[in-house]
Amino acid sequence: MAVLSRSRRAFWGDVRFLVGIALVIASITGVWLIVSASDDAVPVLQANRTITEGEALSSGDFQVVEVGLGALADDYLGPQQLEPGQVAARTLEKGEIVPASAIAAATENRSTTIVVESSTGIPEDVTTGTVVEVWHAPPLDDGRSYDVPRILVAEVTVRSVVEADGMLADEGTGIELVIDRADVADVLAAVTGGSSLSVVPVRSGS
Repeated sequence: MAVLSRSRRAFWGDVRFLVGIALVIASITGVWLIVSASDDAVPVLQANRTITEGEALSSGDFQVVEVGLGALADDYLGPQQLEPGQVAARTLEKGEIVPASAIAAATENRSTTIVVESSTGIPEDVTTGTVVEVWHAPPLDDGRSYDVPRILVAEVTVRSVVEADGMLADEGTGIELVIDRADVADVLAAVTGGSSLSVVPVRSGS
């Protein structure tokens, strides 16, 4: 019986020893992975504000951060790759690491901006970078009422909200929109034609 008891203790001792070795190996591996990831970190640009499509870019719009991107490093913009004459090809959110695909030459930009007034007001949560729809209701022949509202331009981006003491001081609060040049004529025609315009946020998942 004494021999069996000693054998059982020896067995459990071996298991604890093997478990200890495994934990040491796992710890060393974890430290190695952390050090390796740190060694792979590269400097890339991070937006320090929301930048809308078509805005001219400068070094003041970004900060340089070190990020371990591995094989994806070439897909993101490094500080040495920011050049004069570049614009945002899409909206960049504040804090976003900048993909190289989100930057374009100014000559390639197909967007412009236009200021409109929303007859229904502008929701408080509409800010720079918000995606909205522009609706319009054309005036009827009687000159006193409007036709049924319909979408004029879908999914445009807000550049800024223009307060009453700004460009539309005589008319109230307006909104500056980033819009494709192909849609400018339709919006201007609606404005000059007396349509009632409304800006409606596009809710994600809607």
